[in-house]
Amino acid sequence: MKNQKINEKYNAYVEARIPKTKPWPSLFNSFWVGGLICLIGQGINDLILYLFPSMAQQSAWAWTLIILIFLASFLTAIGVYDKIGKFAGGGSIVPITGFSNSISSPAIEFKHEGIIYGTCVKMFTIAGPVIVVGVVSSVLVGIIYYIIGLF
Repeated sequence: MKNQKINEKYNAYVEARIPKTKPWPSLFNSFWVGGLICLIGQGINDLILYLFPSMAQQSAWAWTLIILIFLASFLTAIGVYDKIGKFAGGGSIVPITGFSNSISSPAIEFKHEGIIYGTCVKMFTIAGPVIVVGVVSSVLVGIIYYIIGLF
């Protein structure tokens, strides 16, 4: 009974403190900002293929990703990407730029703790589980495809 009362008080406190969001404007901003980031990526890819016509499509994709990751890290370092993320919400974290932001942001924040315990350790606090799940799931899918290929 006592715990239930404490939980109710805590829930009322949290409910009062949570910032209220407007779902439709948030969804709209997320959609168009995420689309704009993808459009910029496509523009970079097309520009690379235009400037280097002999380049293979896969190489152009790789260079596009490198440029987008660099731009997101740079914008994170100067504090702009955080403002984009606050405005766009999920639209800024879905593309590769959001992954870049999730690695660079903790590295920048904890650099005062030193190169090893600050930057290197904290860099993968958010992105580490994503990398592990991605690698493990791709290995499992590869094994399944290998087994299917045997039959």
